[in-house]
Amino acid sequence: MIDRSSRRDFIKTAVSLTAAGSLNGQTAFAYAEPAAAARGATVSSLDSMLRSAANSGEVPGVVALAATDTGIFYEGNFGWRRLHDGPAMTRDTVFRIASMVKLITTIAALQLVEKDRLSLDARLPDIDPAFGSPKVLEGFDDNGVPRLRPAAGPITLRQLLTHTSGFTYRLWDSKAVRFARSIEHLSPEQRAAAARGTLMFDPGERWQYGTGLDWAGRIVEQVSGDSLDVYFRKHILDPLGMNDTAFVISAQQRQREASVHRRTPDGSLAAQPAEQPSAKQTFSGGGGIYSTAPDYLTLLRALMGGGSLGGGRILHPDTVALMGQNQIGKVNVGVLKTTVPALSNDVDFFPDITLKWGFGHMINMQPVERGRSAGSMTWGGLFNTYYWIDPRKRVAAVFMTQVLPFADIRALRLYARFEREIYALAKSG
Repeated sequence: MIDRSSRRDFIKTAVSLTAAGSLNGQTAFAYAEPAAAARGATVSSLDSMLRSAANSGEVPGVVALAATDTGIFYEGNFGWRRLHDGPAMTRDTVFRIASMVKLITTIAALQLVEKDRLSLDARLPDIDPAFGSPKVLEGFDDNGVPRLRPAAGPITLRQLLTHTSGFTYRLWDSKAVRFARSIEHLSPEQRAAAARGTLMFDPGERWQYGTGLDWAGRIVEQVSGDSLDVYFRKHILDPLGMNDTAFVISAQQRQREASVHRRTPDGSLAAQPAEQPSAKQTFSGGGGIYSTAPDYLTLLRALMGGGSLGGGRILHPDTVALMGQNQIGKVNVGVLKTTVPALSNDVDFFPDITLKWGFGHMINMQPVERGRSAGSMTWGGLFNTYYWIDPRKRVAAVFMTQVLPFADIRALRLYARFEREIYALAKSG
């Protein structure tokens, strides 16, 4: 189990700060060090920035944490779980983190690789007939009927984990949208088979964010004999003490859940209807999980520590090192062009910076000004939850809010400011 510091523990060992007096924010604390005065000023500035963003409606609320090798050095929670009628954000607020589950699925698959139960480059288990004999969409004839051909080669686990398999999300692929419409006349069985087994490009040809991790999750289930939720709990979440991370949350956790908010045309935020609990029977390696900022930071700290934290080991150091290395060769990560603006803006996190993909993360190949180093790893979730790991400067951070669409301009602007302030704080220590 991981030893988690309570807020009382933070207060005992922290720099003494004065709260800014806002009722909808909790002041953050930084561990006391020799440069306490400088750190205190930076923490106060960071608190003020996040509090102001919540008070002005840039975000409904936010929980943000950062750590180095020695432990958490910043935490802040400001705003509301639900605008107008919800409780204040707290450190243990539960978020829908969507695609941030892909990192956990990647770890699960790599654990099976370490045990020689899976291979990164060998032929994959035959989990679905359509998956075993994939077809590639070449185009459409004059009548709009899709033209398919056999894929140039088999799909590998490496390709599933790096979004180079040919499986894509319609949310960011207009060709996939047209294909889905073109098979609407088929029977439900034929349509399902065509949708599952049709690639938008040959495996390994290029990068396109997609459903590869959903397939990887199914492979983990087949090879391990456990459902994905059980496998995660036994081999990743329990060893790290991540008790608030799950596909199905308890009634008590549901009471701590933040509501999703939608950005309206005038820039304001509208709380969406509360999510209704459902009895899930199947689980996706690509989305659908819940977590808290402290829980997810625990995972990041374990990876920054070479695969272990507090006595719990989830991967060997050599495997963790592979996760932070370019796994797509000369192929670059590209801009994601939205097909549904209500769900996502265009996604281009780092214009003019070369981006690659490792195992589980996007990697920036050049440094970000006043921020993360070259070689840092990052990704996020649909509702504007984000993280990064900087192995060079030994900083990991998580930033969580609940806003649609993805890549919300105001949320991203705040996230970038948070990053700059975190590095200023780390430098002052």
